Amino acid sequence: MKSDLEVQQEIKLRNIKDVAKELDLGEDDLELYGKYKAKINDSILNKKNHNGKVVLVSAITPTKAGEGKTTVSIGLAQALRKLNVNVCLALREPSLGPVMGLKGGATGGGYSQVVPMEDINFHFTGDMHALTSANNLVSAVIDNEIYYDSQLNIDPDRVVWARCLDVNDRALRSVKIGQGSKFNGVERLDQFRITVATELMAILCLSKDFKDLENRLNNSLVAYSKDGKEILLKDLNITGSLLLLLKEAFKPNLVQTTEGGPAIIHGGPFANIAHGCNSIMATTYAKHLSDVVITEAGFGADLGLEKFLDIKARISGIHPSACILVATIRALKMHGGVELENLKEENIEAMIKGCENLERHIETIKNFNLPFVIAINKFYTDTDKEIDALEGYLRDKGYNFELADIHTNGGNGGIKLAERVLKVLNENKKDELHFLYETKDDIKDKILKVAKKAYGAGSVEYSPKALEKIELYKKLGYSNLLICIAKTQNSVTDDSKILNAPKDFTIHVKDVSLSLGAGFIVVYTGKIITMPGLPIDPVCKHMGIDEDGNPFGII
Repeated sequence: MKSDLEVQQEIKLRNIKDVAKELDLGEDDLELYGKYKAKINDSILNKKNHNGKVVLVSAITPTKAGEGKTTVSIGLAQALRKLNVNVCLALREPSLGPVMGLKGGATGGGYSQVVPMEDINFHFTGDMHALTSANNLVSAVIDNEIYYDSQLNIDPDRVVWARCLDVNDRALRSVKIGQGSKFNGVERLDQFRITVATELMAILCLSKDFKDLENRLNNSLVAYSKDGKEILLKDLNITGSLLLLLKEAFKPNLVQTTEGGPAIIHGGPFANIAHGCNSIMATTYAKHLSDVVITEAGFGADLGLEKFLDIKARISGIHPSACILVATIRALKMHGGVELENLKEENIEAMIKGCENLERHIETIKNFNLPFVIAINKFYTDTDKEIDALEGYLRDKGYNFELADIHTNGGNGGIKLAERVLKVLNENKKDELHFLYETKDDIKDKILKVAKKAYGAGSVEYSPKALEKIELYKKLGYSNLLICIAKTQNSVTDDSKILNAPKDFTIHVKDVSLSLGAGFIVVYTGKIITMPGLPIDPVCKHMGIDEDGNPFGII
C-alpha cells in the first residue's frame, strides 16, 4: 500500500472553482488561495437553503494511532457522492502538535483523504497562526497593563488568560515571565496551552456570525483585579484589533477529497482538552449548501460526540439526524487485553471481550436518543474469521452495521455503508435530541450526569481547589454555563491505563476554569494537560523536501 502522501501526489487535483460549482458556488462566493484552496464568503447564505441532514461520525475508545474516524468520514462522503447524493464534508483543521509529534496529520488516509494534504497539515490558509497571534496579543496587553500599573489594577497572580503555541512543548507548561531587569516586565508565573485548547479557538468555533464573535471576545474573562473584580477582554480595549486579526480566519475553508468532492474545513479544537468540533460556521455553510453533511467530532463518543451534542448542538441548534460509530478490530482486541505489539495477530476471543467498550459508546449514543450505524473500519491485518465473528456479534445484537474498506478503495469501499446511512436517514422520524443535562442543573450535577451517562462512572471526586472555584462560580452567577470536560482519550475513565469499559468507577476533578466567551466551564480530570509534549522520536524528525521539491515523511 502506498503512503498517504504518495497517494495524494498521484492525484490530479480539480481546480477549487470547479469543486465549488458542486455546491452552487461561484467565484464571487470565494476568496482564492491558489488553485486548490479557498475561503467561503458569507454571501452563500443568500443562496438556496438545502437545510441538509447532518451525520455525526464518532468512534470507540481508540488506540494511540487512531481508528480512522476522519478517514471513514471522508470515505463515506465519497461513497454518497458516487450515489449522486448532494453531500458536503465539514471537518476540523489539523494542529501542528500531532502533525509534528506522534499521531501525524488529520486529513484522512489512503484513498479517502482531503487534499492537498501537505498544505492542510502545514499552515493551510493561516487560521492557526491568526488565532495564535490574536491569543498572544491579549497576553501581551495584559502584561503591559500590569507593567504600567494601569487603572485596571490587574492582580499578577490572578491572570487566567494563558499564552499559546500550536506545537507540542512540555517545557512551556509552566513558565516564569518578566525575569531579569525591571524593564522586562513584572515577574509572574504563566503557562502556555496548545492553540487548539485555547478559549479563543472555542470562541471562533462556537460563534454563529461575526457579531457573535465580537460579543464572545468582549465577554471573555482574562484576569481579576487586586480587589477581586472580574476583568473582561473588553476592558483591555483591543477587541477591534482582535477582529482584524481574525477577520479571514473566521471564514470557512473549501478544499476537496481525493475523489474531487467538496470539503469544508474550519476550526480545530482537540476533543480531549477542548470541545472537539469544527466551527458552527462550517457546519452551517455545509447544511446550507448540501442535502447531507458528514461531520466528525474528536476521539470517542465519550468525548467529541458528547461535546458536539451537549455544547455545539445546544448553541447552534444543529441537531444530527444520525450518528456513525467507527470501530476497528485492532482497537477491540486492545480493549480485550491484547498488547499493542500483538494486535496484528488473530484473536477472536479478545475482540469479543473488547466489544464491552463498543457497547459503552453505544449506550452513550442511546442516551442522546440518536439513531446510529456501526462502521467497521477494515484494516489489512483483519482476518476473515475476525470479521465474520464481529459481524455475527453485531447481527445478533440487532445493530445497524457495515464493513467499510475505504482506506484502500476510497468511495467504492463505502457504498454499502452509505446505503445503510441513507436508509437510516430516511427512516428517522426526527425524534427529539436528549441532552445529558439541563443548563439549570447545578454545576456538580452536570458533571456527574456526563460522567455517568457518557463514561459509565459511578461518582465524582473533587480536589479542594476545584470545589473552591465551583463555589466562586456559583456566587458569580455562572451556574447556568455548559461544561466541557477535559479527559484522557485513551480510556472512558480518567486513567489512560484502564481499557475496555469498567463500571461505577470514580472520576477525579482536579481543577476547573471559566471560559465565559465560549460559554462553558472547563473541568480538568485525572492527569490531563493542556500543552502536550513531543514523543522520544517525533514525526518531525523524519520529514522534509526531496531534491525534486516534493515533501516526504508526512503521515
